[in-house]
Amino acid sequence: MLSMQDILDYCDLNDDVIEVIADHTGVPMIVAAEMSEALLCSPEGVCRLHMMLVECMKEALARQRNERVLELMEVYEHLRRSHPLPSHF
Repeated sequence: MLSMQDILDYCDLNDDVIEVIADHTGVPMIVAAEMSEALLCSPEGVCRLHMMLVECMKEALARQRNERVLELMEVYEHLRRSHPLPSHF
């Protein structure tokens, strides 16, 4: 049986991005990991991942959770470097 760490190691995103996706969508980490892999298969999916992180940053800003905003900015920077927005969006 695969462990959660095995699944996270298989994913093309780091644990922090997957954790934000899980929090944003309200699903367990394992589901967020599967979802992230599916989203990475298309330019639209990559855009959706970017939007999820931006939405999380907006929510944290609205709640004046400045430390969380900084954490999310670091997570977003990693996503932006590893999976940039497609040029046609």
